[in-house]
Formats: sequence, C-alpha cells, structure tokens
Amino acid sequence: MSGFLFVTLVSVGVLLGSSEAQDDFSKLPDDYKKGVELAVQQINSHEGIKSHFIFFKSLSKSDIDGGFAVNYIYHHFYLKATKCPKGTSDANPTKCAFRNDRPLIDCGICYKMHRGEIQNEPKPYVHCVHKPKLTQVLMSARVEHCGKMSYTNGSPTLLAARKPQ
Repeated sequence: MSGFLFVTLVSVGVLLGSSEAQDDFSKLPDDYKKGVELAVQQINSHEGIKSHFIFFKSLSKSDIDGGFAVNYIYHHFYLKATKCPKGTSDANPTKCAFRNDRPLIDCGICYKMHRGEIQNEPKPYVHCVHKPKLTQVLMSARVEHCGKMSYTNGSPTLLAARKPQ
C-alpha cells in the first residue's frame, strides 16, 4: 500500500511540476516568449542534443524602453530536457514529460524588440549552458554583454543634436 501511495504522490508531483512550467510560459509577455522560443530553437537544433528541451522556469527578466516602440529585453531562465526525442513538434510538458536525469540548461538572452519583433541588429545574444558547467565568470560575461547591448541605440537623439541659441 505504501508503495502505491508513493508512486501516486510522485506522479501527482510530476504532473503539477509540468503544468506549473507550462503556466509559467503561458504567463510570460509575448516579447519574452519570442526570446524563449529563439533559445529553444537554437538548443534543439544543436547536433549533440538528443532529447527535446522546453521552457522550465524564469529566474529573472528585465526590459529597457528605448523609445520609438523599441525595447531591450534580458531574460534569465532554465530549459529542461523532456522524454520526447529531438524534433518533436508542438512539444509541451503535458505531451512530453520532463526528465529528471539530465541537467537543466541555464539561458541568458538579450535582444532588441521593435513593434513586437526581434530585430537582427544588434544580433540577439543567446547564451545557454548546462547548469553544472555555468561558472561565475560565464555569468558575469553574459550580463556584461547584455548591459553593453542595451546602450547602443543608434544615432543621437533630437535633444543631443539641438543647436545652442
């Protein structure tokens, strides 16, 4: 009886964990979802990856309003391996259960959005590393890169180009 109870509790925990991850993704603003989808696409296209990875959890997110419908996005999150093979279409935690025998992938991404679309310039920065290999040096480099990116918003503003009177 206790074995059955244990299996039932573990099963419920897995289902709750999966639905929480899907809820977390569905609650993300669209600008952040697009970035997660970009990272997932890059991870799942890597030839060394065998399982399909999907969004697991947001750790932090921020955005800077650049004016003129431009936002600079930074998002730090985890991806987690599923039991579905790489290439599975329409993967989600309900369809593809999470694997607990693989390390999480820690992702930090930053990119420029204009009117709801990720811009090619500056090139979106997607930095994803298996969590055990993530060092403080890598984290610092990631944050530094994204910090520099948000301050390169093109030409001078109208106020800076004003002639003195």
